[in-house]
Amino acid sequence: MRLVSFVHDGRPACGVVQDDRILVAPPSPWLDLRAVLEADALADFARACEGSGQRVPLAGATLLPVIPNPGKILCIGLNYETHRRETGRAVVENPTIFTRFADSQAAHNQPLLRPHVSTDFDFEGELALVIGKPGRYISRERALEHVAGYSCYNDGSVRDWQRHTHQFTPGKNFPQTGAFGPWLVTADEVPDLDALHLTTRVNGDVVQDTGLDHMIFDVPRLIEYCSAFTPLSPGDVIATGTPGGVGAKREPPLWLKAGDTVEVEITGIGVLQNGIADEPR
Repeated sequence: MRLVSFVHDGRPACGVVQDDRILVAPPSPWLDLRAVLEADALADFARACEGSGQRVPLAGATLLPVIPNPGKILCIGLNYETHRRETGRAVVENPTIFTRFADSQAAHNQPLLRPHVSTDFDFEGELALVIGKPGRYISRERALEHVAGYSCYNDGSVRDWQRHTHQFTPGKNFPQTGAFGPWLVTADEVPDLDALHLTTRVNGDVVQDTGLDHMIFDVPRLIEYCSAFTPLSPGDVIATGTPGGVGAKREPPLWLKAGDTVEVEITGIGVLQNGIADEPR
């Protein structure tokens, strides 16, 4: 099942993607997908969407970030050996983690904004997971039981601001610099994460290409680790890290500029596409 957040009749809405249509959720206590997950109501939600009678074309729909209002966005850095090596970082025993704010996210087909204080705007194609079942100190063995589903993520990075100190936060949180979408594929449709493949393209050229089995810390380990220092709640997002090939480590660097198009494709999940625009002054 593919779940989507979008704008319907001028208001935020959610629904189920079926072929080339969105089955629109009827008025209900489920105001958004986070509320659906908090209520543990995916099956009821799907039935309600099927029975609502409201259908809109997927093409042309104005999508929102998959979870527009996550309580937490936890991002994993340096989680592929190819990226660790290209950055020259040391081998570590635990995941590198930083956070994003919800208002730093954009949706599928919404432009990412290069801030006017920098020209060092970079791409980072990633797999994102969304928590469906709350938990604290979740064991590795039970970790996947807590996942509602998966999506594509572009952890757009303003590299010079990221390098101001050893903390990544400033360069990862300019408004509308990270993309999340196009939809959430429920976990039951992704039985083997290691079989998936991630490809990032800039203007049609492949810049990142890897199997998800090349992660240093796999999804169960990430959930186990993150849930130890913070409770994980329905709707929380974990972006699982990017492989090698980022623009900053190319010669010459490949910085994103207005008019460019970035696509993050993960087999079995979908394609997240965003144009690049300059931030309005």
